[in-house]
Amino acid sequence: MDYLSIIKHPIEGDLNDFSSLFNDALSHSNGLLASVLEHIKKRTGKQMRPMLILLIAKNYGNISYVTQHSAVGLELLHTASLVHDDVVDDSEERRGQKSVNAEYNNKVAVLVGDYLLSTALLNVALTNNDLIVQNLAELGRILASGEILQLSNISNCEISEDLYYKVIEQKTAALFESCCTIGALSANASKEQIEKAKKFGHELGVIFQIKDDIFDYYDSDEIGKPTGNDMTEGKLTLPVIYALRSTNNEEMYSIARKVKNHDVTPEEIKQLVEFTKANGGIEYAEKVMADLHDSCNAYISENVSDPYIRESLYKYVEFVIQRTK
Repeated sequence: MDYLSIIKHPIEGDLNDFSSLFNDALSHSNGLLASVLEHIKKRTGKQMRPMLILLIAKNYGNISYVTQHSAVGLELLHTASLVHDDVVDDSEERRGQKSVNAEYNNKVAVLVGDYLLSTALLNVALTNNDLIVQNLAELGRILASGEILQLSNISNCEISEDLYYKVIEQKTAALFESCCTIGALSANASKEQIEKAKKFGHELGVIFQIKDDIFDYYDSDEIGKPTGNDMTEGKLTLPVIYALRSTNNEEMYSIARKVKNHDVTPEEIKQLVEFTKANGGIEYAEKVMADLHDSCNAYISENVSDPYIRESLYKYVEFVIQRTK
């Protein structure tokens, strides 16, 4: 049995219900809007975030109408943020297919993103749970703030791990943290249980982002974004930050500053990638992930009693680290 089969096993029927609700939310009779929503449906991915919400809810009680509409709302908010991010980054691809802005245009992408945001709010309003509505609204603010921080960080000459973590804490980490918080809230978990689930989600999100960043240092047609794309966009991630800090190589620092100034050549990016790999950048990032993996597993062993959910969450964390795209 593969990772995803084990992860889905305790929630398979519930995940099918989620998919039906989500697909309904991405349906419309208007010709152009319907076309764009169908385009988005084709890239829905593995549904990692909805699975996490459902698993956490089932761990603390039952998967309910509230859980399902919360999951749809969060996934729609996340999808909207990706559509808008692709416009900001002028991205041509998303998950191996053309981005909405590339397939249509920026105007359509912005308006469809707005439509998805409104549909997310509609779904979360159906929960009639003020804390869940508040959490999702705050997540939207944090994701937008994180994107702005990332843009400002590109022009910031400082190169540090602190800045790197500040950005991902307001992006991927916040997203996974919200998944676990909303899942626990939907099952009426206690405040203590919610806080523990929130910390687990935060650490899981950091792992997810570091793994995504590692992909950028290797050639692959399966990842869904070009290799070296982060540096092309002016972003310096954990592996290269570590390699620079541990060696104090002024020549490489000079190239890194050119990355942030959008004044770097493809050959210089290749140099910086090879320098990072040769000076322990990937190994360092993997060590950070391994430490967080241990912490996540400790949460699971101490807070998950059902053996099927426990195994599912263990495999979930392992999959996030071992995935190849």
